[in-house]
Amino acid sequence: MYEKMVKIRKFETRAMNLFAEGQVGGFVHLYIGEEAVATGVCESLRDDDYITSTHRGHGHILAKGGDMKYMMAELFGKDTGYCKGKGGSMHIADATKGILGANGIVGAGHNIATGAGLGIQYKGTDQVCACFFGDASTNQSTFHEGLNLASTWKLPVIFICENNGYGISVSQARHQNITDISQRAVSYNIPGITVDGNDVFAVFEAVQEAVARARKGQGPTLIECKTYRWRGHFEGDPTVYRPEGELEQWKKKDPIPRVEKYILDNQVMTQAEMDKLNEKIDALVEEAVDFALASKFPDISSAVEDVYTDIVEEGRSR
Repeated sequence: MYEKMVKIRKFETRAMNLFAEGQVGGFVHLYIGEEAVATGVCESLRDDDYITSTHRGHGHILAKGGDMKYMMAELFGKDTGYCKGKGGSMHIADATKGILGANGIVGAGHNIATGAGLGIQYKGTDQVCACFFGDASTNQSTFHEGLNLASTWKLPVIFICENNGYGISVSQARHQNITDISQRAVSYNIPGITVDGNDVFAVFEAVQEAVARARKGQGPTLIECKTYRWRGHFEGDPTVYRPEGELEQWKKKDPIPRVEKYILDNQVMTQAEMDKLNEKIDALVEEAVDFALASKFPDISSAVEDVYTDIVEEGRSR
């Protein structure tokens, strides 16, 4: 789990710098500060389980086993990227790893995850789907539709609310009249749990329990992970809406040093071993950047490939 968290932090930091240099275009929404959530959730899943992601999805994809090279190439818009350069930062997917896609539409993942859960139930397997989403998306109709249907049909979906305190620039206190989003689970008669989203062990334990319930056919769980994004909503966001000192207070709860302390206190690794691991991850990130830079942009002739289908059925093009 420590390795996954460090991978996310270093990948995102490099992406941040590349965007600032003008090498990565479009919008980039970084996951720095929230690494414990994606890691704790995905560590509880099997390779054949599914996840749905968000516009802030790099951390989820890395935690589920996504390849840095193909992710970085996608950020650069290169044809070796996960979506051949057409998806960019907000739409990375890898169905072979159960990653059903990051999504630029707020709240879109709730119903995709519910659909995945229905598919699992229909096939009769014991897979699960973890659905990541932010606090503000719980005001969307998709959230309520997804939870209601998943609850009614006891679908194997774990709804993971990453409550980082803000919907773009609007604080939770200004867009909701509740403190804990997990309270909304009561409406659907499913378990609702709030955990410290900067404690990877707390996230892992809560999700493990929810996964076990889902695999037994006992239905969904709503887990709220209270965390904080260090960067703005997107790169270039001046974050003038943050109260003075708020970021500094949250940086004291940085999830990575908390794990490092546990590792050293319990003699899981030495400082030298952790340093070596960090160097290895630095090298992997640079390899990914080199791969992206060496890759070519998609040819203009491929503009509509993988967008429309050429399949003809019963004499009609679909």
